[in-house]
Amino acid sequence: MNIKLKKWIFIALFLVILYYTFIVNTFLTLSVIFGLIVAVKLYKLYSKKKLNKLVASKELFRESYLGHFIVLVAKVAKADGRVDELEAQLIGMMFDDISKVFDEKDKARGIMKEIFNKEKETIDDTQQIANSLNKLLGKSILKRRQFISFLIQLAFIDNGISSDEDKILRVIAKELQISDEVYNSIVSTLEQKMQNNKDSMTPSKAYEVLGVKESDDMNTIKKAYRKLVREYHPDIISSQDKDESYMEEATAKTQEINQAYQVIKNLRS
Repeated sequence: MNIKLKKWIFIALFLVILYYTFIVNTFLTLSVIFGLIVAVKLYKLYSKKKLNKLVASKELFRESYLGHFIVLVAKVAKADGRVDELEAQLIGMMFDDISKVFDEKDKARGIMKEIFNKEKETIDDTQQIANSLNKLLGKSILKRRQFISFLIQLAFIDNGISSDEDKILRVIAKELQISDEVYNSIVSTLEQKMQNNKDSMTPSKAYEVLGVKESDDMNTIKKAYRKLVREYHPDIISSQDKDESYMEEATAKTQEINQAYQVIKNLRS
């Protein structure tokens, strides 16, 4: 029997199997689909129930992977000695984003804020925290890259990464098994986007980006600015359902909004 004939026999058998499995036996097909839907819903219900247990105490939340991540956010935000205004806004929005997945939203937000305020006072244990987070994340390479991306975006958002921020970010990246090549690639992409924004940020472009008029007062402009930042900021929860480019694009847009606001502020000072 030649190879060509064997190939056609195999295709014919495969089509017969498909026919009897998915067309003749419709009930089986529907049962499989229904079973998968139920399994996904049960998993989501279990995950949410498990997550909600974290708000039982600050200590319990602190020991979770989310708690560890917030600790690292605190270290990065204070790495250069101060928490910039835009950094503070993004962190507040991050708390809002994360708290939405909890039934007791206000309690969850309060716990996260307590953890952040305590942990931002020291960076000595950064390597230990990052190493512990790495263990909690198991084999999830994607989540590691999402977390380091968010931390880089946070440091970057106030007009670039300082040497102190870069130093602490590289410590975290190493513990999360993120290579220098990957880290440098993320930073390089953001730097390029920021430079492109700077080169094209004329006063008329700044008003256009914020969606305001030259005749508007600063209160109106500030409200528009804050609304846009909230709309386009990098969302650590949403990013888990999207590819890596989401975080880069969200940060680039937020940076563009921030630069537009600074241009207008400088014009009116």
